[in-house]
Amino acid sequence: MTPPKTSDALLVIVPAYNEAGAIAGVVADIRQHVPGVPVLVIDDGSVDQTAHAARAAGAEVLPLPHHLGLGGCVQAGYKLAFELGFEYVIRVDGDGQHDARDIPRVLEELRTSGCEMVIGSRFLTPGAGHTGVVRRLGIWFFRMVLRPILGKPVRDPTSGFVGVNRRALQVFSVSFPLEYPEIETLVVLQRRRFRFAEVPCKMRPRVAGRSSITALKSLYYITHVLLGVFVNILKYEGRLRRPVESGPERGD
Repeated sequence: MTPPKTSDALLVIVPAYNEAGAIAGVVADIRQHVPGVPVLVIDDGSVDQTAHAARAAGAEVLPLPHHLGLGGCVQAGYKLAFELGFEYVIRVDGDGQHDARDIPRVLEELRTSGCEMVIGSRFLTPGAGHTGVVRRLGIWFFRMVLRPILGKPVRDPTSGFVGVNRRALQVFSVSFPLEYPEIETLVVLQRRRFRFAEVPCKMRPRVAGRSSITALKSLYYITHVLLGVFVNILKYEGRLRRPVESGPERGD
């Protein structure tokens, strides 16, 4: 992948793990609705034909040597985008659930609002989301947890349809949550006094395969994310309270 030719260039990244059945359609959808924008598929150690299908559809592919999980996969894309000099990055999941027609709306909000992150929210438009009962309850729970931490409501804290600008890229290229990163990244941004906004987007049924978050894993998911959130808070508060060491006093 080559550096962008303009100072406000956009890169669309697509983290993917064993998404051979959906990835070609995802890439084609992106190229249709944001023509000329480079598409980078980060292949997270897939054991199927994900990488081959993505290349055949016209995407650049960053193959990871090992399966890192979603957080490591997304961070690899952010790090490369930052090093190449992209100003904006929009993440679209590789399962076909996000509608690429919403990418221009996310990009416009990034450019005009000054926010470091823009979330494509499925819950700003009635009937736009496709979620099961367990996941919907989990989303409601995290809304309640995040409201006092962020100082403002967030409608879709688990959305994987996310745009960031270069200031956020600089942070995330160095440090990024490794598992289930969506919620923790909001806390990281808030602790740096960065801003986020939400725009409405549509959520479609998964094209192929199945979600890695099952009902059985939901309790683990909630516990893991809560621990990550509070660890981030404690780390930040610890930095604020740490006394500044002064050098030895100089005599006259």
